[in-house]
Amino acid sequence: MSSSTPRRERRRAWRLFAPALVLTLAGSLAACGGSSDDDSDAASADSSAKASASAFPAKVATKFGTVTVDEQPKRVVALGWGDAETALALGVQPVGQSDWLAFGGDGVGPWAEGEYDKSPEKIGTLEPEYEKIAALKPDLILDTKSSGDQTRYDTLSKIAPTVGVPKGGDQYKIGWEKQTTMISQALGVPDKGEELVAETEEKFAAAAKEHPEFKGKTITVGSRTSVGWGAYVRGTDRIGFVEDLGFENNPKVEAEAGEAFSVTVSEENLEMLDADLVVMAPIGIKASKISGDALYKSLPAVKEGHDVVFDDTDISTAFATSSVLSIGYALDKVVPLFADALK
Repeated sequence: MSSSTPRRERRRAWRLFAPALVLTLAGSLAACGGSSDDDSDAASADSSAKASASAFPAKVATKFGTVTVDEQPKRVVALGWGDAETALALGVQPVGQSDWLAFGGDGVGPWAEGEYDKSPEKIGTLEPEYEKIAALKPDLILDTKSSGDQTRYDTLSKIAPTVGVPKGGDQYKIGWEKQTTMISQALGVPDKGEELVAETEEKFAAAAKEHPEFKGKTITVGSRTSVGWGAYVRGTDRIGFVEDLGFENNPKVEAEAGEAFSVTVSEENLEMLDADLVVMAPIGIKASKISGDALYKSLPAVKEGHDVVFDDTDISTAFATSSVLSIGYALDKVVPLFADALK
Protein backbone atom coordinates (compact mmCIF):
# COMPACT_ATOMS: atom_id res chain seq x y z
CA MET A 1 0.00 0.00 0.00
CA SER A 2 1.62 3.29 -1.08
CA SER A 3 2.30 6.24 1.21
CA SER A 4 -0.19 8.29 -0.82
CA THR A 5 -3.07 6.09 0.28
CA PRO A 6 -5.35 8.01 2.69
CA ARG A 7 -4.48 7.16 6.31
CA ARG A 8 -8.08 6.24 7.15
CA GLU A 9 -8.04 3.58 4.42
CA ARG A 10 -4.77 2.21 5.78
CA ARG A 11 -6.28 2.09 9.28
CA ARG A 12 -9.32 0.17 8.04
CA ALA A 13 -7.04 -2.23 6.16
CA TRP A 14 -4.96 -2.83 9.29
CA ARG A 15 -8.02 -3.63 11.38
CA LEU A 16 -9.22 -6.04 8.69
CA PHE A 17 -5.99 -7.83 7.92
CA ALA A 18 -4.05 -7.76 11.23
CA PRO A 19 -2.40 -11.17 11.78
CA ALA A 20 -4.00 -13.56 14.23
CA LEU A 21 -1.27 -15.69 15.76
CA VAL A 22 -2.07 -17.38 19.07
CA LEU A 23 0.07 -17.10 22.21
CA THR A 24 -1.29 -18.87 25.33
CA LEU A 25 -0.21 -17.13 28.53
CA ALA A 26 -0.06 -18.71 31.97
CA GLY A 27 -3.36 -18.21 33.76
CA SER A 28 -1.66 -18.33 37.14
CA LEU A 29 -0.31 -14.82 36.64
CA ALA A 30 -3.78 -13.46 35.99
CA ALA A 31 -5.09 -15.33 39.01
CA CYS A 32 -2.59 -13.77 41.39
CA GLY A 33 -3.80 -10.30 40.39
CA GLY A 34 -7.46 -11.16 40.69
CA SER A 35 -7.15 -12.50 44.23
CA SER A 36 -6.43 -9.12 45.85
CA ASP A 37 -9.36 -7.36 47.49
CA ASP A 38 -7.93 -3.92 48.36
CA ASP A 39 -9.50 -0.58 47.37
CA SER A 40 -7.52 -0.31 44.13
CA ASP A 41 -8.79 -3.73 43.08
CA ALA A 42 -12.36 -2.64 43.66
CA ALA A 43 -11.91 0.61 41.77
CA SER A 44 -10.27 -1.13 38.83
CA ALA A 45 -12.94 -3.83 38.72
CA ASP A 46 -15.74 -1.26 38.86
CA SER A 47 -14.15 0.86 36.14
CA SER A 48 -13.96 -2.09 33.75
CA ALA A 49 -17.36 -3.53 34.63
CA LYS A 50 -18.72 -2.73 31.15
CA ALA A 51 -16.55 -5.43 29.62
CA SER A 52 -18.68 -8.37 28.58
CA ALA A 53 -17.73 -11.86 29.75
CA SER A 54 -18.23 -12.97 26.14
CA ALA A 55 -15.34 -10.70 25.13
CA PHE A 56 -12.91 -13.17 26.71
CA PRO A 57 -10.63 -14.78 25.93
CA ALA A 58 -9.51 -11.62 24.10
CA LYS A 59 -6.73 -11.82 21.53
CA VAL A 60 -4.42 -8.95 20.56
CA ALA A 61 -1.90 -9.20 17.71
CA THR A 62 1.54 -7.80 18.59
CA LYS A 63 5.09 -7.90 17.29
CA PHE A 64 5.74 -10.72 19.74
CA GLY A 65 2.78 -12.85 18.65
CA THR A 66 -0.88 -12.76 19.57
CA VAL A 67 -1.46 -12.22 23.28
CA THR A 68 -4.47 -13.95 24.82
CA VAL A 69 -6.19 -12.33 27.80
CA ASP A 70 -8.24 -15.10 29.36
CA GLU A 71 -10.35 -13.09 31.80
CA GLN A 72 -11.42 -9.53 32.39
CA PRO A 73 -8.39 -7.66 33.81
CA LYS A 74 -8.83 -6.13 37.25
CA ARG A 75 -5.34 -4.77 37.89
CA VAL A 76 -3.87 -3.05 34.86
CA VAL A 77 -0.41 -1.47 34.65
CA ALA A 78 0.05 0.95 31.73
CA LEU A 79 3.66 1.58 30.71
CA GLY A 80 3.60 2.75 27.09
CA TRP A 81 3.40 6.41 26.09
CA GLY A 82 -0.31 7.31 26.26
CA ASP A 83 -1.39 3.80 27.28
CA ALA A 84 -2.80 4.99 30.62
CA GLU A 85 -4.85 7.76 29.02
CA THR A 86 -6.20 5.31 26.47
CA ALA A 87 -7.24 2.91 29.23
CA LEU A 88 -8.93 5.78 31.08
CA ALA A 89 -10.83 6.76 27.94
CA LEU A 90 -12.08 3.17 27.81
CA GLY A 91 -13.26 3.30 31.42
CA VAL A 92 -10.38 1.46 33.12
CA GLN A 93 -8.19 3.02 35.81
CA PRO A 94 -4.67 1.52 35.84
CA VAL A 95 -3.20 0.72 39.26
CA GLY A 96 0.22 1.72 37.94
CA GLN A 97 1.41 3.86 35.05
CA SER A 98 4.43 5.60 33.55
CA ASP A 99 4.46 9.40 33.44
CA TRP A 100 6.34 10.02 30.20
CA LEU A 101 5.99 13.82 30.18
CA ALA A 102 6.47 14.36 33.93
CA PHE A 103 2.97 15.72 34.50
CA GLY A 104 3.12 14.82 38.18
CA GLY A 105 -0.09 14.21 40.11
CA ASP A 106 -1.87 11.28 38.49
CA GLY A 107 0.64 11.29 35.64
CA VAL A 108 -1.79 12.54 32.98
CA GLY A 109 -2.42 15.87 31.26
CA PRO A 110 -5.10 18.41 32.20
CA TRP A 111 -7.46 16.93 29.60
CA ALA A 112 -7.60 13.76 31.74
CA GLU A 113 -7.88 15.37 35.16
CA GLY A 114 -10.38 13.68 37.45
CA GLU A 115 -10.34 10.38 35.56
CA TYR A 116 -8.70 8.56 38.48
CA ASP A 117 -10.53 7.76 41.72
CA LYS A 118 -7.20 6.74 43.26
CA SER A 119 -3.79 7.88 42.04
CA PRO A 120 -1.82 5.12 40.33
CA GLU A 121 1.64 3.98 41.37
CA LYS A 122 4.24 5.75 39.21
CA ILE A 123 6.51 3.52 37.13
CA GLY A 124 9.70 4.55 35.31
CA THR A 125 9.61 5.05 31.55
CA LEU A 126 12.72 3.98 29.63
CA GLU A 127 13.81 1.75 32.50
CA PRO A 128 10.67 0.56 34.32
CA GLU A 129 11.14 -0.80 37.85
CA TYR A 130 10.18 -4.42 37.35
CA GLU A 131 10.05 -5.19 41.07
CA LYS A 132 7.62 -2.33 41.62
CA ILE A 133 5.46 -3.59 38.76
CA ALA A 134 5.47 -7.13 40.16
CA ALA A 135 4.51 -5.82 43.60
CA LEU A 136 1.33 -4.34 42.09
CA LYS A 137 0.27 -7.88 41.11
CA PRO A 138 -1.05 -6.88 37.68
CA ASP A 139 -3.15 -9.22 35.60
CA LEU A 140 -2.47 -7.18 32.45
CA ILE A 141 0.41 -4.93 31.38
CA LEU A 142 0.01 -2.43 28.54
CA ASP A 143 3.17 -1.42 26.68
CA THR A 144 1.83 -0.68 23.21
CA LYS A 145 3.71 2.56 22.51
CA SER A 146 7.21 1.66 23.57
CA SER A 147 10.69 0.85 22.31
CA GLY A 148 9.71 -2.67 21.22
CA ASP A 149 12.77 -4.06 22.98
CA GLN A 150 12.66 -7.85 23.22
CA THR A 151 14.30 -8.02 26.67
CA ARG A 152 11.85 -5.47 28.05
CA TYR A 153 8.93 -7.49 26.72
CA ASP A 154 10.31 -10.80 27.93
CA THR A 155 10.79 -9.44 31.44
CA LEU A 156 7.33 -7.89 31.60
CA SER A 157 5.60 -10.97 30.21
CA LYS A 158 7.02 -13.04 33.07
CA ILE A 159 5.12 -10.76 35.47
CA ALA A 160 1.77 -10.72 33.65
CA PRO A 161 0.28 -11.00 30.15
CA THR A 162 1.77 -8.06 28.29
CA VAL A 163 0.35 -6.31 25.23
CA GLY A 164 3.52 -4.97 23.62
CA VAL A 165 4.08 -3.00 20.44
CA PRO A 166 2.40 -4.08 17.20
CA LYS A 167 4.37 -5.36 14.25
CA GLY A 168 6.26 -2.37 12.87
CA GLY A 169 5.66 -0.42 16.07
CA ASP A 170 9.23 -0.30 17.38
CA GLN A 171 10.58 3.04 18.60
CA TYR A 172 7.13 4.43 19.46
CA LYS A 173 5.88 4.15 15.87
CA ILE A 174 2.28 3.41 16.65
CA GLY A 175 -0.65 5.73 15.97
CA TRP A 176 -3.39 6.54 18.45
CA GLU A 177 -5.86 4.52 16.37
CA LYS A 178 -3.94 1.26 16.62
CA GLN A 179 -3.13 1.96 20.26
CA THR A 180 -6.83 2.46 21.04
CA THR A 181 -7.82 -0.66 19.11
CA MET A 182 -5.23 -2.90 20.77
CA ILE A 183 -5.99 -1.70 24.30
CA SER A 184 -9.76 -1.92 23.83
CA GLN A 185 -9.35 -5.52 22.63
CA ALA A 186 -7.22 -6.41 25.65
CA LEU A 187 -9.73 -4.85 28.04
CA GLY A 188 -12.67 -6.64 26.44
CA VAL A 189 -14.34 -3.49 25.10
CA PRO A 190 -13.53 -3.55 21.35
CA ASP A 191 -16.82 -1.86 20.44
CA LYS A 192 -15.97 1.06 22.72
CA GLY A 193 -12.57 1.29 21.07
CA GLU A 194 -14.12 1.41 17.60
CA GLU A 195 -16.52 4.09 18.80
CA LEU A 196 -13.71 6.26 20.16
CA VAL A 197 -11.68 5.87 16.96
CA ALA A 198 -14.68 6.84 14.82
CA GLU A 199 -15.46 9.87 16.98
CA THR A 200 -11.86 11.06 16.84
CA GLU A 201 -11.62 10.54 13.09
CA GLU A 202 -14.72 12.72 12.73
CA LYS A 203 -12.98 15.47 14.70
CA PHE A 204 -10.00 15.36 12.35
CA ALA A 205 -12.26 15.33 9.30
CA ALA A 206 -14.16 18.37 10.56
CA ALA A 207 -10.94 20.29 11.22
CA ALA A 208 -9.54 19.39 7.79
CA LYS A 209 -12.77 20.46 6.10
CA GLU A 210 -12.73 23.76 7.95
CA HIS A 211 -9.15 24.40 6.81
CA PRO A 212 -8.73 23.31 3.17
CA GLU A 213 -5.60 25.48 3.03
CA PHE A 214 -3.77 22.73 4.93
CA LYS A 215 -4.17 20.16 2.16
CA GLY A 216 -0.93 19.38 0.34
CA LYS A 217 1.16 21.84 2.32
CA THR A 218 4.52 20.51 3.49
CA ILE A 219 5.19 20.63 7.20
CA THR A 220 8.12 20.06 9.52
CA VAL A 221 7.32 18.96 13.05
CA GLY A 222 10.45 19.18 15.11
CA SER A 223 11.95 19.94 18.48
CA ARG A 224 15.00 21.38 20.12
CA THR A 225 16.57 20.07 23.31
CA SER A 226 19.69 21.03 25.21
CA VAL A 227 21.50 18.58 22.92
CA GLY A 228 20.30 19.88 19.57
CA TRP A 229 17.64 19.94 16.86
CA GLY A 230 15.48 17.14 15.50
CA ALA A 231 12.48 16.43 13.29
CA TYR A 232 9.84 13.68 13.48
CA VAL A 233 9.20 11.13 10.76
CA ARG A 234 6.15 9.41 9.30
CA GLY A 235 4.75 6.63 11.45
CA THR A 236 4.82 8.70 14.63
CA ASP A 237 1.74 10.26 16.20
CA ARG A 238 2.92 13.83 15.71
CA ILE A 239 3.17 13.32 11.96
CA GLY A 240 -0.01 11.25 11.89
CA PHE A 241 -1.79 14.18 13.56
CA VAL A 242 -0.79 16.70 10.88
CA GLU A 243 -1.31 14.23 8.04
CA ASP A 244 -4.90 13.77 9.19
CA LEU A 245 -5.31 17.53 8.78
CA GLY A 246 -4.11 17.34 5.17
CA PHE A 247 -0.42 18.22 5.54
CA GLU A 248 2.46 16.27 3.98
CA ASN A 249 5.58 15.62 6.03
CA ASN A 250 8.70 17.43 4.88
CA PRO A 251 10.23 15.18 2.16
CA LYS A 252 13.74 16.30 3.13
CA VAL A 253 13.15 14.90 6.61
CA GLU A 254 11.60 11.70 5.27
CA ALA A 255 14.64 11.15 3.05
CA GLU A 256 16.73 10.87 6.22
CA ALA A 257 14.28 8.64 8.13
CA GLY A 258 15.52 5.42 9.67
CA GLU A 259 14.26 3.15 12.43
CA ALA A 260 14.05 5.91 15.05
CA PHE A 261 11.00 8.14 15.52
CA SER A 262 12.98 11.27 14.63
CA VAL A 263 16.07 12.42 12.75
CA THR A 264 18.84 14.58 14.14
CA VAL A 265 19.34 17.89 12.37
CA SER A 266 22.71 19.59 12.72
CA GLU A 267 23.00 23.37 12.83
CA GLU A 268 24.99 23.20 9.60
CA ASN A 269 21.99 21.53 7.96
CA LEU A 270 19.20 23.44 9.70
CA GLU A 271 17.73 24.46 6.34
CA MET A 272 16.37 20.90 6.23
CA LEU A 273 13.63 22.13 8.57
CA ASP A 274 12.25 24.59 6.01
CA ALA A 275 8.75 23.78 4.70
CA ASP A 276 5.43 25.51 4.03
CA LEU A 277 4.87 25.36 7.79
CA VAL A 278 7.46 24.74 10.51
CA VAL A 279 6.24 23.58 13.92
CA MET A 280 8.75 23.34 16.76
CA ALA A 281 8.54 22.26 20.39
CA PRO A 282 11.06 23.08 23.11
CA ILE A 283 12.01 20.07 25.24
CA GLY A 284 13.80 20.91 28.47
CA ILE A 285 14.59 24.42 27.24
CA LYS A 286 12.73 27.72 26.93
CA ALA A 287 10.76 28.40 23.75
CA SER A 288 12.89 31.51 23.21
CA LYS A 289 15.89 29.25 22.58
CA ILE A 290 14.13 28.32 19.35
CA SER A 291 12.28 31.47 18.32
CA GLY A 292 15.27 33.68 19.15
CA ASP A 293 17.89 31.52 17.44
CA ALA A 294 19.57 33.37 14.56
CA LEU A 295 19.88 30.30 12.32
CA TYR A 296 16.26 29.35 12.94
CA LYS A 297 15.09 32.87 12.13
CA SER A 298 16.98 32.69 8.83
CA LEU A 299 14.75 29.88 7.50
CA PRO A 300 12.51 31.18 4.67
CA ALA A 301 9.33 29.90 6.32
CA VAL A 302 10.23 31.59 9.59
CA LYS A 303 11.08 34.85 7.85
CA GLU A 304 7.59 34.79 6.31
CA GLY A 305 5.95 34.02 9.65
CA HIS A 306 4.95 30.51 8.64
CA ASP A 307 6.08 28.87 11.85
CA VAL A 308 4.74 27.87 15.25
CA VAL A 309 6.90 27.48 18.35
CA PHE A 310 4.96 25.95 21.20
CA ASP A 311 5.38 28.15 24.27
CA ASP A 312 2.41 26.70 26.15
CA THR A 313 3.32 23.48 27.94
CA ASP A 314 -0.24 22.12 27.94
CA ILE A 315 -0.57 22.57 24.18
CA SER A 316 2.85 21.07 23.51
CA THR A 317 2.24 18.03 25.70
CA ALA A 318 -1.26 17.42 24.32
CA PHE A 319 0.17 17.43 20.81
CA ALA A 320 3.04 15.14 21.85
CA THR A 321 0.86 12.69 23.82
CA SER A 322 -1.67 12.29 21.00
CA SER A 323 -3.86 9.86 22.93
CA VAL A 324 -7.53 9.44 22.22
CA LEU A 325 -8.09 11.63 25.31
CA SER A 326 -5.65 14.42 24.44
CA ILE A 327 -6.42 14.78 20.73
CA GLY A 328 -9.61 16.81 21.17
CA TYR A 329 -7.77 19.29 23.38
CA ALA A 330 -4.86 19.45 20.93
CA LEU A 331 -7.12 20.04 17.93
CA ASP A 332 -8.90 22.91 19.67
CA LYS A 333 -5.60 24.60 20.53
CA VAL A 334 -3.23 23.66 17.70
CA VAL A 335 -5.38 24.04 14.59
CA PRO A 336 -5.94 27.80 15.07
CA LEU A 337 -2.18 28.27 15.53
CA PHE A 338 -1.48 26.44 12.26
CA ALA A 339 -4.13 28.45 10.42
CA ASP A 340 -2.80 31.78 11.68
CA ALA A 341 0.76 30.87 10.73
CA LEU A 342 -0.25 30.04 7.15
CA LYS A 343 -2.10 33.29 6.53
